[in-house]
Amino acid sequence: MGNDARPASVGKTDYTIDALIQKILDDEKQYDLSKIVSAYELADRYHSGQKRESGEPYITHPVSVAYILLELGMDTDTICGALLHDVVEDTDCTLDEIKKQFGSDVAMLVNGVTKLEKVEIFTKDEQKAENIRKILLAMSEDIRVIIIKLADRLHNMRTLNYCRDEKRRVIAHETMNIYAPIAHRLGIRSIKDELEDLAFYYLDPYAYSEIERQMKLRKEARGKLIDDIKYKIETRLANEFDPVPLIEGRVKSNYGIYKKVFRDGKEIDQIYDRYAVRIIVNTVTECYNVLGIIHDMFKPIPNRFKDYISTPKPNMYQSLHTTVIGRQGIPFEVQIRTYDMHKTAEYGIAAHWKYKEGVRGSSKDDNRLAWIRQIIESQQESNDVEEIVRAIKNDLAPEDVFAFTPKGDMITLPMGSTVIDFAYAIHTQVGHRMIGAKADKKMVSFDYQIKTGEIIEILTTNAEGHGPSRSWLNICKTNEAKSKIRSWFKKERREENIFEGRSALEREFRRNMIRVPEDELEDFLSTDMDRHNCETLDDFFAAIGYGGVQLSKVIQRLKTEYNKRYGEKITADIDMEDIKPRVSKNSSGVIVDGIDDCVVKFAQCCNPLPGDEIVGFITRGHGISVHKCDCANYQKQKDQPELESRWVSVKWAEVKDNRGYFKTTLDIIAVDRIGLLADVSSALAMINIYIHESTSRELKNGNAILSVTLSIAGMEQLNSVIAKIKKIKNVISVERSGK
Repeated sequence: MGNDARPASVGKTDYTIDALIQKILDDEKQYDLSKIVSAYELADRYHSGQKRESGEPYITHPVSVAYILLELGMDTDTICGALLHDVVEDTDCTLDEIKKQFGSDVAMLVNGVTKLEKVEIFTKDEQKAENIRKILLAMSEDIRVIIIKLADRLHNMRTLNYCRDEKRRVIAHETMNIYAPIAHRLGIRSIKDELEDLAFYYLDPYAYSEIERQMKLRKEARGKLIDDIKYKIETRLANEFDPVPLIEGRVKSNYGIYKKVFRDGKEIDQIYDRYAVRIIVNTVTECYNVLGIIHDMFKPIPNRFKDYISTPKPNMYQSLHTTVIGRQGIPFEVQIRTYDMHKTAEYGIAAHWKYKEGVRGSSKDDNRLAWIRQIIESQQESNDVEEIVRAIKNDLAPEDVFAFTPKGDMITLPMGSTVIDFAYAIHTQVGHRMIGAKADKKMVSFDYQIKTGEIIEILTTNAEGHGPSRSWLNICKTNEAKSKIRSWFKKERREENIFEGRSALEREFRRNMIRVPEDELEDFLSTDMDRHNCETLDDFFAAIGYGGVQLSKVIQRLKTEYNKRYGEKITADIDMEDIKPRVSKNSSGVIVDGIDDCVVKFAQCCNPLPGDEIVGFITRGHGISVHKCDCANYQKQKDQPELESRWVSVKWAEVKDNRGYFKTTLDIIAVDRIGLLADVSSALAMINIYIHESTSRELKNGNAILSVTLSIAGMEQLNSVIAKIKKIKNVISVERSGK
């Protein structure tokens, strides 16, 4: 890498079978040594003659993976699975042979970590997506699969310096995006920290080197500071406890410092938890007693106390965290936990390994692993590796927020999650029927991001046919919520999806000058239909319509297939008129420049009306979405380079008859009284305004808010309606919803 500063484990010496056996003999846990040695002998025989990129015999890799798992305290079958994890993939050994000699559990573990064979119809990305999905599916059945995979990845990262530079970066990216977040979610801190530091080293060696240099400059002062703090705490606790609690010093990992220095723009001296002291006691009561003593000895920094004992993290982590200032004026973090909590903090789910107690069975019933099944279910129709990786990163984000329902139930979500995510985390139907939300009793918008400790109340309706909005897909963060929204549209809006899917495909065909006769279309699309489990053309169109198939991902292959099938006929058949930009006038009353025969919909985030300045956005599979130019979503996204080409010019067509009506919603605030709703309805009826729906609720100050959805011809008529309503007795204000 051209860099002297590197993690200590880079190029770490591989372990030998003798070291592995000695480790087993020294361990207090009972292992079936003869079974493990037999697994080694079989792996050594099949891997004979194979070399790693370092030039070492290949067998050193599975032995090193097995050693890492021994350090985690895993069981005999897991150690055997580690020794054999590559024999099916890289040699002539079969699963049947492994099952016959070592049992079904070991065979299942080996199969779980074995990559799928190359499938001809898969692209490289689709193959990768299938392998990730297979690992997730296997780990939902038995968590040992992913623990073996993490150890496998850790050893590969330790020896990554022998690979060529391009391959190093690809593997490091995958490690940072997939394996480190999974290790975090499983609570295996030792593996998570090392994976992050190693990946960071290969992805940005210069930043790694700079942090290493800065930390070395402070090494002597840091060591003295931590030793002084430990001595003071130990002296004080010796008077209160017998025996004295274990006290350790800790320095934040290089990647942890990098995130705060480069990502958050902080100076190293501004990172409060780069120094930490860990105090380990026997009971939970002692944890809180020690906390009181620490706050008596040092000045606590406000808003820097976290109680993960009463509210554990999703990965089972428990501890008290407080940041205090010593006499030198340097802040440091104190972590207080029991020995059991410390074991969980270091080894995560491996520390609670049910096989250690001889308990057999699937982990399917373990609620701690529910997140794995959620990812699998939400990605079962996706062959887009980027989407799967994005889902894993979102759903396994290291930073979580904890919010509560009004009944006191805690919901854990990734940082940045919205009230929509919260609603779907409670229950699918709560999400589908959601019409609003409150955070700490205050009304908030759908894109409101939840903060830890808030009480979130989801407002729902029992109105028949009510469902989510497609715009929610761009607002919510969690994969679970997006999957449930897509499923609703897939089930409830099939005819609409078919229409929109066909229209979107036809537009893509016209843009790419693809002309396939109608009677040949099903055969032309058959490969993609098979990939997405679509039995009929309508199924395929529907999948495009609800977002299960992304045209941007398949159009290049379709162009290649078209050129292969129709060859020279293409040029002869093209009518030059077909490739000229056209101006399309739609029944929506909007004129779109450059796109013919397109579906136009009005964005629900701003509900544009004739007279508003508008702009169009080319959606993925749902036509043109029309926004107001002052729409918050447009203002936020218009300058993003990746979206720039999707914003198009649109304008209102002249309405020459009375059929050009648009829906809009008005929020009317008035003094609550009997007959208010009747007066509003009567006033609208007198000027022939059609009411689609209306809702009302009482406000705390004694007023009421009425929301009425109307059919309006344009801004001129809307202003007239607002003026009419304002004349009604006790009406305080009338505003257009979403304005």
